[in-house]
Amino acid sequence: MNKKFLFGMIASSFIGAMMALGGYQLVVEDQQTNIVSQVNSESPVNFTNYVFDSTNFVVPEGLNFVYAAKSATPAVVHIKTKYNAQRANGNNPMDQFFREYFGEQYEQQRAPGMGAGSGVIVTSDGYIATNNHVVEDADEIDVLLNDNRSFRAKVIGTDPDTDLALLKIDGENLPFTGFGDSENIQIGEWVLAIGNPFEFRSTVTAGIVSAKARNINILARGGSNTRIEAFIQTDAAVNPGNSGGALVNLKGELVGINTAIASPTGAFAGYSFAVPATLVKKVIFDLKDFGAVHRPLLGIRISDVNAELAEAKDLNVLKGVYVASVGEASSAFDAGLEAEDVIIAIDGKKVTNTSQLQEQVAMNSPGDKIEVTYIRAGKTKTTIATLKNALNTTAVVKAETAKSFKVEGAILAPVDNEVKQKLNIDEGLQIQDIASGKWKDAGIEKGFIVTKIDRQPIGSMQELTAALNNARGEGILIEGIYPNGEKAYYGLGW
Repeated sequence: MNKKFLFGMIASSFIGAMMALGGYQLVVEDQQTNIVSQVNSESPVNFTNYVFDSTNFVVPEGLNFVYAAKSATPAVVHIKTKYNAQRANGNNPMDQFFREYFGEQYEQQRAPGMGAGSGVIVTSDGYIATNNHVVEDADEIDVLLNDNRSFRAKVIGTDPDTDLALLKIDGENLPFTGFGDSENIQIGEWVLAIGNPFEFRSTVTAGIVSAKARNINILARGGSNTRIEAFIQTDAAVNPGNSGGALVNLKGELVGINTAIASPTGAFAGYSFAVPATLVKKVIFDLKDFGAVHRPLLGIRISDVNAELAEAKDLNVLKGVYVASVGEASSAFDAGLEAEDVIIAIDGKKVTNTSQLQEQVAMNSPGDKIEVTYIRAGKTKTTIATLKNALNTTAVVKAETAKSFKVEGAILAPVDNEVKQKLNIDEGLQIQDIASGKWKDAGIEKGFIVTKIDRQPIGSMQELTAALNNARGEGILIEGIYPNGEKAYYGLGW
């Protein structure tokens, strides 16, 4: 691991405990204030007449940091988590990162564990968006509001592939922040980061948008092939404790959830990264409405187009997304996309790299139609793709109400408790019917209970979907047992 420049997750759930024992030393520097323009902070903001003129730009009256901070800060909360000893010594992918930097001191903090982070109230009845790594495996989650009210929170759902989570507290008429348009936010635009770094509550820092659709390969540590990294990069100071906090524009609108930093030390060193609000909105309202994220997939393996690839493949374009392969029966397959196509736009919006493509697709749901613009043999073409989920269907089903579901010709359903007790298994999905398709071709028969895929326990539609997502384009190992107690193993191309 390269310690000179390491993209580190702001793992508030771990660093909060380390701070209490002196893991960090705060250095207070002299404040230097650079006054750009004098404005009346009490005057109303008139956004109707806000027109950007790059040659003669003047900050409109009232368009300043004060307004945005006053507007958004009440909706940003302080999250405190507690972990028992067993969970605190789990297999979180960030463990290795912190062990390398803090060694024995980190290990000594682990049992019992306590952490801290931030969150953003997004509805008046108490739904809170935050990072998955802030609350992951927590046994207790407490939320402290800006007005000092305290609530016990419950986890509604999590999505490690975007490092997002949705919490709920019991409250009414709570302050909340509205969603801004992160898709059209501009590089160079001012933004504020609001959170609770180093336990300093309601801290506001300012910066500009440095880049968009940035992939820093940090979620790859979780082992998922369906991670989505299209971060907004800023130079607003973000530190441990800011995780899950708000990135807002000068209107006070939420444009991102602060998630990660680029740092050789674990503290801010110049750049921070936020999940864009358009993706946040999609994920948390899926979690709210369905209990799981309904992730749409084109069903292709992709890579960024660069000069080397363009020369090797004789492409006449230097930007875009190269299609390495197309999955059978996938959305892309049905739409007529082929290997060696170069995708350059989704719904008329340019995509120059894989992060932009993933973000544009992820904002949709299975069953939605998107327009794909691509180049094949030097000619620009368009097609309409109907997005599917990892099971190659367009179904959108609530997690708590799904009784059975179809996967490649096989109908699976959760195993009832009587069967689990008889076979001495903790969980599994039983094949109720199997007529044709890949499962049938692999030799799997009706009644077989899938207990693991690639050694990962399977007990729900979400776990099955995640396992198949990770295996997309590769072979998988299916482990299970028949009702007579006979154990079986199958290899399945996916």
